[in-house]
Amino acid sequence: MSDITYQPRSVQMVCDGFADVPQVALPAGYRFRGYRAGDDDVWMAIQRAAEPFINIVDELFENEYGAHRAALPQRMWFVETEAGTPVGSISGWWESGPDVPNDRGRIHWVVVHPDHQRRGLSKPMMTLAMNYMSEHHPGAVLGTSSGRPWAVKVYLDFGFLPDPTKLAEAETLQAWRDVQSVIDHPALVPFLDA
Repeated sequence: MSDITYQPRSVQMVCDGFADVPQVALPAGYRFRGYRAGDDDVWMAIQRAAEPFINIVDELFENEYGAHRAALPQRMWFVETEAGTPVGSISGWWESGPDVPNDRGRIHWVVVHPDHQRRGLSKPMMTLAMNYMSEHHPGAVLGTSSGRPWAVKVYLDFGFLPDPTKLAEAETLQAWRDVQSVIDHPALVPFLDA
């Protein structure tokens, strides 16, 4: 958060396909595993440790995932250390729901514990989730904050772009300009030069 000097705002991103998903492996010392019974508390602990912008309330996991618990082992993953300590999580969820034909996927709640940030975990997490979603969805969406410019850079590197339906909103356009002032990403240039 020290990189930003502006008011963070919510932004939406879209990815129209999965043809060029970067294939990035986890660094040595880490491995993936799927959701297991009891991981609700693990997920909440990582979220609380890492989240700088929103209050992580006790009901968050249930509100976000409770209606589709049976899907969690296939759609939520954790990064853990060799010792088996979970330090990150990502889910490849739905935009609208599992029963909606041709529903886009949603990159949902990407998180890395602060003690393990900047160790190259988020890109492999994106690779895993995007590869899964490529088999089940025509495209993907995600919501994030302009206050997370380096996360936005990862999403841009994975083919996500600003949601064009939101760019007419002055606050949204300013949010993207704010992000660009930090990351200077070529994928944003066409959206901001208009």
